[in-house]
Amino acid sequence: MTTWEYLTAPLLIHNTKAILDNFGADGWELVQVVQGPNPESLVAYFKRPRQ
Repeated sequence: MTTWEYLTAPLLIHNTKAILDNFGADGWELVQVVQGPNPESLVAYFKRPRQ
């Protein structure tokens, strides 16, 4: 059975592609993006198989 580890990270609106590319290169899969504590912020949720 696959076990997962999870990560939440702030997502800067002006640089989303570079941020997501960096997490993807480290093996993280984007699960969801939600609005953060204020209207200008986003929070990204990632997962990857636990090693």
